[in-house]
Amino acid sequence: MSSVDVINAEGTKTGSVELPGNVFDAQANIPLMHQVVVAQLAAARQGTHKAKSRGEVAGGGKKPYKQKGTGRARQGSIRAPQFTGGGVVHGPVPRDYSQRTPKKMKAAALRGALSDRARDGRVFVVESFVTGETPSTKAAVATLRKVAQTNKILVVLDSQDELNWISLRNEPTVHLIEAGQLNTYDVLVSDEVVFTKVALDEFLGGSEKSEEGDK
Repeated sequence: MSSVDVINAEGTKTGSVELPGNVFDAQANIPLMHQVVVAQLAAARQGTHKAKSRGEVAGGGKKPYKQKGTGRARQGSIRAPQFTGGGVVHGPVPRDYSQRTPKKMKAAALRGALSDRARDGRVFVVESFVTGETPSTKAAVATLRKVAQTNKILVVLDSQDELNWISLRNEPTVHLIEAGQLNTYDVLVSDEVVFTKVALDEFLGGSEKSEEGDK
């Protein structure tokens, strides 16, 4: 179990929190993480693509010319696939791309992704990005830059943290997510992960409940 300093909005260390080894120091299974990410991206596809077959294209009911005597190949419809404006052969049709991924696999992949970031020292914890009750993007970004310097930062907030959410939602270098929605893909596409202290407690509490339910 390792520890991470907790930083306040002024950039001052106010304490430290323990990062459980079973979540932040787990073995990273790359094939597993790849499978989970592929499944997540597949589930996000709408699958509403559609191309018309020759039976669905309008027109083409009349035989274009007689069967014999023209010297040309016989044709039965100008909406056959070989004609411009004709139907599409084996074209895309609406379908569901989602894949079934067991919860234990998702949890293991997330632990591996977080552990990779933690081992590189790219997991941070702050008390809050803004002081007071008024949202401020300028103040929130200033606090964020005291711990994270990259242009791909994942900020994890608790489900009730409206103040920090409003303050950071327009910052292009930040992707916001609730603790209960944290996933492998968002961790892997981000260079640094920043938790608020409340969000970290919420995430670890949810992870413990999930593990107890799987037993």
